[in-house]
Amino acid sequence: MSDHPFIKRIDWLLVAFILPIVTAGLFTMKSFVPSESQGNFFGKQLIWLAISLVIFFVFSHIDFRFLKRTDIIVYLFLFFLSFLFILFVLGHVSHGAKSWFSLGGFSFQPSDMMKLVVILILAKYYSRRHVEIKNPKHIFISGLYALVPFLLVFLQPDFGSAIIIFFIWFGMTMVSGISKKHLLVVFLGGAVVLGILWLFVFAPYQKARIANFINPMTNIHGSGYNALQSTIAVGSGQVLGKGLGFGTQSRLKFLPEFQTDFVFAAFAEEWGFIGSLLLMLLFGLVIWRILHNASLGESNFEMLFGMGVAIYFMSHILINVGMNMGIMPVTGITLPFMSYGGSHLLTEFAALGILMGMRGYSRPAHRDDMKNEFLGL
Repeated sequence: MSDHPFIKRIDWLLVAFILPIVTAGLFTMKSFVPSESQGNFFGKQLIWLAISLVIFFVFSHIDFRFLKRTDIIVYLFLFFLSFLFILFVLGHVSHGAKSWFSLGGFSFQPSDMMKLVVILILAKYYSRRHVEIKNPKHIFISGLYALVPFLLVFLQPDFGSAIIIFFIWFGMTMVSGISKKHLLVVFLGGAVVLGILWLFVFAPYQKARIANFINPMTNIHGSGYNALQSTIAVGSGQVLGKGLGFGTQSRLKFLPEFQTDFVFAAFAEEWGFIGSLLLMLLFGLVIWRILHNASLGESNFEMLFGMGVAIYFMSHILINVGMNMGIMPVTGITLPFMSYGGSHLLTEFAALGILMGMRGYSRPAHRDDMKNEFLGL
């Protein structure tokens, strides 16, 4: 039975670690009191979860070696870039950002899938140039692939998704074998870019979020309200939590966006420090399995893709949990597998499905051999 393709291609340990996270998100949503404006988060999320799992298992049985073709990757990249351009004309405005296509009761956020496409095109670029990777020009050329979607997403404005695209590029650049000296140049360049963004690009509300990061109490009735209420919710859970359905911050609607951006705060209020610790452990195990599958990649392309997926998840987790705890700016980033919404859930399971498809033709190899090939030593 273990040799059956359906069994062999799937990393069932990875699935086992994801299911409790998904369940925790569903239970937290189930405890919310639905209203006409909120709808049934639990029921809708179940539908999105079912669709996402179908995509995961279908993708798991596809041979993705065709993605190594330059023309396929370029067409894919341009296809999703076109969606980002069209958003400026046909996009639906939500919370001040034109980030969604809305068709009746269905909404789709193209920036989520764009993150996955950025991982693919960077994996393709770096895998072809691992022998000459120490040449600093590859930092700038790869940066252009990330810069175009970064700017299009930033101008929506969706600062959170833009930051994730930047972290994907930066993380994949670091693991590609780039010289540490050149990485220092990237750090300095990033600092200069941030300074320019602050002076000439950041909108007042984005500056307010960063100011609240330094001192959240400066405007607790305005731009600092979300961060304050989230911190209160996390702290009020104490060690064991208030219990499922007894989270007062979310049920009484003091905590905004408790089903999406601040689902971790709603969870922490009900499950406490112990529950939050177990949740972080599960996320850590998910990252471990992703990196394990990446290490078995047939070539540098599969290995880099798996590492990019790990960076994608780590960025979302660290930023979302950080902003829920008041130690990072509020950027509108979802928590993987837990936050309400279909676009990010489809993207997450699609990314893992592609990784499982690559697992189907993976090669076991000695760790030192893989490291030497990957770094071009």
